[in-house]
Amino acid sequence: MTGRFTRLRGRRTDSGARAAEAPVWRRLPALPKLLIVTQFAFNVGFFAVLPFLAEHLGTAIGMAGWLVGFVLGLRTFSQQGLFVVGGWLVDRYGVRPLVLTGCVLRIAGFGWLGYADTTAAVIGAVLLIGFAAALFSPAVESEAARQAVRWEEAGHGPRTRVLALFSAAGQAGAFIGPLLGGLLLLADFRTACLCGAGVFVLVLAGHARLMPRHTPGREAAGGTGPAADGGQDGADGGAVRVLLRDRRFLALACAYGSYLLAYNQLYLALPDEVERATGSQAALAWLFALSSLLVVCAQLPVSRRVGERLDLRRSMAAGLLLVAAGFAVVAVARPAGWTGPAALLPAAVFVVLLTVGQMLIVPAARAWVPDFAGPARLGLYTGWLSSVSGLLVLVGSSATGALLHAGLPPAVPWLVLAALPVLAVPLLPRRRPAAS
Repeated sequence: MTGRFTRLRGRRTDSGARAAEAPVWRRLPALPKLLIVTQFAFNVGFFAVLPFLAEHLGTAIGMAGWLVGFVLGLRTFSQQGLFVVGGWLVDRYGVRPLVLTGCVLRIAGFGWLGYADTTAAVIGAVLLIGFAAALFSPAVESEAARQAVRWEEAGHGPRTRVLALFSAAGQAGAFIGPLLGGLLLLADFRTACLCGAGVFVLVLAGHARLMPRHTPGREAAGGTGPAADGGQDGADGGAVRVLLRDRRFLALACAYGSYLLAYNQLYLALPDEVERATGSQAALAWLFALSSLLVVCAQLPVSRRVGERLDLRRSMAAGLLLVAAGFAVVAVARPAGWTGPAALLPAAVFVVLLTVGQMLIVPAARAWVPDFAGPARLGLYTGWLSSVSGLLVLVGSSATGALLHAGLPPAVPWLVLAALPVLAVPLLPRRRPAAS
């Protein structure tokens, strides 16, 4: 009898182990799946339009170069800079209203942009497009983190696996979006805008039907049990004061900002290096595609292996050091002054190391935020992480641009950029806090 029980228990254990090894997607509840598909769709719709905006403004609208840059900067500010506002609103009103409202504004913004033919109309449209993302992105990102924590607490595996799937879905959308936009531009820019709006119509319809009105895992401020989405604690000034006193979380935000500043060099330092090496920027598209495909294909395996070996701090530290190594590779190669296709090899190594670093840093940072925020302030903390990082990128990019064109020895700017992620490692908190 004992032997029979042992065999039965063994079969059950084996069955549980096999279930734990099943693909994460198959084991996820409906809500996290909806959030992951949403992230994919958001990026498809966004990147079908925005990569082509600068050329449209300069050619079809006839804007001066400085004005094009100003308009693009306004869009970034209205999105990234206002994430903290969106997060604050998520904690007060919940995920569903913010996502639905953001989708409506994004649809209106893309439609307006497709028909805008004056500077004032373009500025109004891009501000609306950016503010829409400041509403729905913190809602989706904070809820994805919340559901990933619930997944971990239920014993299904590390929360980073869910957030890695979320990141991979976003990168897949960022890869497919420009391809779709390029095809739509064979008609005209207006067609691309209207099709981008159409993607958000589908997201709006899906969320109106599938997003629950009472989101599982959300608690009232008092922590007495499930409540309608959000609580007052996350929405009042006390929550902001708590956040501003949380030096460890602010240090984490600064460390994450150093990563985003490094990642932003894909659009600033890398184009300069590619043009120096080959005489044009034609190879940039291939390097961007390499980055996106790496995340799509390797994010889940990397997160699975790293999650078994490293905690969140060590994962972020390893990612920052890989990013620094990518800059160092170019710094070592630059004094040689190589040109031609072979000279792209250091740039390709830089892209690979930066992307692998991203695969370690982003899921770990998102997974760490709930430990600082607690259930009632997760939206605020998620938004603050993005807004602080965006501000650091804004300031740092200006300094980087000056550094790259200051006439210094060719290795110096890349060595300075390599030092920044290294200096960010000591900022990472030494231990995970108990959720507040």
